[in-house]
Amino acid sequence: MRRSVLFRWSALLITLALSLGGSYLFLRFSGEGSISLLDIIRTLLVAFSGFWLVWGSAAAVMGVFATRRREPETGPAATGATVILVPIYNEDAMVTFARIAAMNRSLIAEGVADRFHFAILSDSQAMESVAQEAVWFERLLQEPQSAGRIFYRRRERNVGRKAGNVEDFITHSGAAYEYALILDADSLMEGSTIVAMARRMERDPQLGLLQTVPHIINARTLFGRSIQFAAAYLSPTFARGAALMQGDEGPYWGHNAMVRVRAFAASCGLPELSGTPPFGGHILSHDYVEAALLSRAGWKVQVDPGMPGSYEEGPENIIEYAKRDRRWCQGNLQHGRLLAAPGLKWWSRFTFIRGMMAYLASPLWLVLLATSIVAAVVPDWPRLFAGFGPAPVPVWMLGVAVAVTLVLPKVLILLRGMFDGHNRRFGGTLVALVSVLGEIVLSTLLAPTMLLLQSRAVAQVLLGLDGGWPATRRGQNYVSLVDALRASWWIVVLAALALGGTMALAPAAVIWLAPATLPALVAPLLISATSHPTRRALPILFRTEIELAPSPVLVAHRATLAHWASGDMTLEHQAVLAATSVSGHVPA
Repeated sequence: MRRSVLFRWSALLITLALSLGGSYLFLRFSGEGSISLLDIIRTLLVAFSGFWLVWGSAAAVMGVFATRRREPETGPAATGATVILVPIYNEDAMVTFARIAAMNRSLIAEGVADRFHFAILSDSQAMESVAQEAVWFERLLQEPQSAGRIFYRRRERNVGRKAGNVEDFITHSGAAYEYALILDADSLMEGSTIVAMARRMERDPQLGLLQTVPHIINARTLFGRSIQFAAAYLSPTFARGAALMQGDEGPYWGHNAMVRVRAFAASCGLPELSGTPPFGGHILSHDYVEAALLSRAGWKVQVDPGMPGSYEEGPENIIEYAKRDRRWCQGNLQHGRLLAAPGLKWWSRFTFIRGMMAYLASPLWLVLLATSIVAAVVPDWPRLFAGFGPAPVPVWMLGVAVAVTLVLPKVLILLRGMFDGHNRRFGGTLVALVSVLGEIVLSTLLAPTMLLLQSRAVAQVLLGLDGGWPATRRGQNYVSLVDALRASWWIVVLAALALGGTMALAPAAVIWLAPATLPALVAPLLISATSHPTRRALPILFRTEIELAPSPVLVAHRATLAHWASGDMTLEHQAVLAATSVSGHVPA
């Protein structure tokens, strides 16, 4: 039996045992010596929702005991040509192209720049963005060794969005390359990491895709820095545990990953689903599907959580996070139509289900909360049979069990960091402890708001509302209290109705309902407050190693951006370039 299969079945059996055992205890002690239909419904919800909750924690616990791998592989560089694809859509061209300049200089420092090309694939539709791309592409061509290595092209129609953009390049120009590193507009990678990934691909001819675990950088707000800390300190452990189970059938997250062009071209043609969005049309969460298609064709798909030097930026406030999450929700729920696709491996189908449950779990927990309120108002109705159990255990005990499931992996990660020196990279154990506690407190306060936002997203998709692919607003975006109230007033109303109704009809249940409703009542305050910059006010909280010791490519990006923004290009020069169309040239 393969090692990954052993880990899969072990995790599945343990998760199943814990979720069934917990649901049995919930049923056993849920009524005053009797069982009602509501008790049965709630028990089923606990079993199903609890399974996916425990599953995520099980992966993290496995990751705690897995070996960390920090340094990229050494050895001769890959001989095959690699193209670095940067799809963009109405981005800040100066910031994005400065990242390319920094990565280019990092590759030059590695002494292998001639084997790595850049292709900027623009899908921009706003003419202001297109004009700025022309300006800054001209500036990018002044970078060292850019001639014949950095290319730009723009599609008039962004058919298939990012996946279609990449497919268009692979179809017309992919034959010139052995490997393709697919990035997002906000991606940044060390040259040594890019070289190591190409080397890994060349050493293993069956490796079709190698995914890194990006660390979030440049976060400034309380919300953004909490995500940045979690991505740097917690996420690699979760990813290591998941990698033990995934083996050679790992994930693809759409960016910061290298693919074998021949394998990708032959295996990853995406269908356009019949019908109209949200369930029809182009597949939004194309990355999961492409990983499944590579696995179906016999290629290895691996993730390396220990590979350093892979970065991206994240949303800086809850509204931007929810906007991105809405798109992911629609894309993941589309996967329901692909579960029966012929030839897929069962793990790929399980991954589709897990991705769907990442969003369906929120409305299920909401239903569980609603049925618990009803059960508190009308206990033992409708009564099915008596004589099953003793006095009921308060519902808040379920909340305690959920909290333990979520918090335990974070505590284990902190404890392991004390013994293997990992905490030192984050300022020491005391600083890491403050940040872990801060992340737990903040995520707990935001949980009701996030649950309701995800539940609304699921409802919108199920009602047939297409969320599309809205452009991402990158950088610090302060949310005023008025804007926060406009975006979350309905959350306040729902929380007020739930809490007020419970106080009137079942006051004894208010004590366990309060932790879920009180944070939702102040959702606008939380959304606005967490969108403020915090590093100066709270320098210790959410400190990461990238802040303590910035990566060379990050330093280079900041220096390049500062130089470009200093005005070394005259306004007249910019106007001339903006009026000149930049033709897209990529190697045929």
